Amino acid sequence: MLLGASLITVFALLVYFVTTINVGRARFKYKVMPPAMTGDENFERALRVQENTLEQLIFFLPLLWIFSFYVSELFGAILGGTWVVGRIIYAWGYYQEAKKRAPGFAISSLSGLALLLGSLVQLALISYQQLTL
Repeated sequence: MLLGASLITVFALLVYFVTTINVGRARFKYKVMPPAMTGDENFERALRVQENTLEQLIFFLPLLWIFSFYVSELFGAILGGTWVVGRIIYAWGYYQEAKKRAPGFAISSLSGLALLLGSLVQLALISYQQLTL
């Protein structure tokens, strides 16, 4: 059923949606009108949070589903939830100052790495078992 992976996917996309809204708000607040991508430093940080979150979603979402299906739905949801919390911490820190983004980036990166390694190991084991049958 993979309810855990479904819920985490919705939460991850909600975080992305909020970061996108924040870029629009920053454009208005700091008067950086489209198509401009540079301007006030506060706007640029908001934009960078949104862009980086999008970049990380491409890595995270497939791994969340592969891990949840082949390894463990429960641990997939835990690691996925950790990733979401890490992205929120990343955003809050980066909105304040670029140097403050590191803890959230580390949390989300490490949880993504755990999803990657767990998926690789399990898929390798499954492949090996199928080859030896």
